[in-house]
Amino acid sequence: MAIIRLETFIQAPVEICFDVSRDIDVHIESTKHTGETAIAGTTTGLIGLGESVTWRAKHLGIWQTLTTRITAYNHPVYFVDEMTQGAFASMKHEHIFEAKDSGTLVTDIFRFESPLGILGLFANSLFLTRYMRTLLVHRNEVIKTEAERQAAQI
Repeated sequence: MAIIRLETFIQAPVEICFDVSRDIDVHIESTKHTGETAIAGTTTGLIGLGESVTWRAKHLGIWQTLTTRITAYNHPVYFVDEMTQGAFASMKHEHIFEAKDSGTLVTDIFRFESPLGILGLFANSLFLTRYMRTLLVHRNEVIKTEAERQAAQI
């Protein structure tokens, strides 16, 4: 299983960071370079506990469909989305929010397991972990920009 851990400091209150991170429309903006769209489930606005979304996007030159469900939720400090259908053997993304003096530390812990056993492990080490990290870093940049924009308006 591959694990990617990212920390992003955002100059915005924890509540704003939490909501922006679970906003379907912000997610779509952060992945527009993949053509990603929400095609089923919660397809716009904020997603919550027990809700799911099905995404369609082009990754590594292949159109893919992935469904995730929010399986844990503690507003405004923690939520988890897990794959219920898709190309991975498994995928779990933990989102942790910690209020700091001048903002919020957002920690992402993204775990995934590729299919195909040893071939999947080889793909992880060769390119997939790097590809997923790049996607998550870009997503966090969009979240940071939007959260800081919202915080500046209050």
